[in-house]
Amino acid sequence: MKTRITELFGIEHPIVQGGMHFVGLAEMAAAVSNAGGLGIITGLTQRTPDDLAKEIRRCREMTDKPFGVNLTFLPSINPPDYPGYIRAIIDNGVKIVETAGNNPQKYMADLKAAGVKVIHKCTSVRHSLKAEAVGCDAISVDGFECGGHPGEDDVPNFILLPRAAEELKIPFVASGGVANGKQLAAALALGAEGINMGTRFIATKEAPVHDNVKQAIVDASELDTRLVMRPLRNTERVLNNAAVQRLLEKEKALGPNLKFEDIIHEVGGVYPRIMQDGEMDAGAWSCGMVVGLIHDVPTCKELIEGIVAEAEEIIRGRLARFA
Repeated sequence: MKTRITELFGIEHPIVQGGMHFVGLAEMAAAVSNAGGLGIITGLTQRTPDDLAKEIRRCREMTDKPFGVNLTFLPSINPPDYPGYIRAIIDNGVKIVETAGNNPQKYMADLKAAGVKVIHKCTSVRHSLKAEAVGCDAISVDGFECGGHPGEDDVPNFILLPRAAEELKIPFVASGGVANGKQLAAALALGAEGINMGTRFIATKEAPVHDNVKQAIVDASELDTRLVMRPLRNTERVLNNAAVQRLLEKEKALGPNLKFEDIIHEVGGVYPRIMQDGEMDAGAWSCGMVVGLIHDVPTCKELIEGIVAEAEEIIRGRLARFA
């Protein structure tokens, strides 16, 4: 299955593993890349640029296939050492970067000079066009179904993807709510050149997270996510749990007076406790509505090859019969 995305990144299958906090470690990225997709190391999970450099080298020991690094640009009083992370990426020969959050324009010149391909995550067509204008090579178009931050427009992929196809010249992948071959085939039909999966990759054997996390995903339905931090215009889709219920109660009680400090215990520094220690009520953690389609914990190879086989059968078989 060749698309502009497989050609751009030099991968076998048009399937990208999105950046995920305390999930996108070397083990995860290498497993996806070895299975023919594009694995992604999550840059800001590494505390320093030196730590990221070590993680890149560790990943390279596990795979000789292309992999990338996610770098999310967040507004912050004390921002991470972004120039240092960029240097670590370039100096260690990484040629693919997934950017997210704020506009990556400030760092594009350095990345392009080093021959790095940039795919930027966007939740709207207007942001996608801006990313195209500043020189990004591809877009990860993120619909309202997604885990993590879906933006504030609330446009689902059945609308967002064909709108992106109308406007963009560069290739894009469908991100948010994707778990199987039916959706890969649908994404291609809607104009995408592949798919980006986050939550689905957490429920794989190689994902370096506690078994409690994988089981929670398998057990959940499409009705079990919640949107938090909407009053702060920093909306995040998370899996429902006791901490999320506390957070929502605070949002309701405080209304327009809500401040980030009011919910810090539910959202601040909780990922190691959840992903590594399996404390499932420790706080709010990003998870997509796609949990309703996740019923098992395969290897990355089984997952990716199964998705591609199902998509090909649909395209060549079921859809061909309608033509």
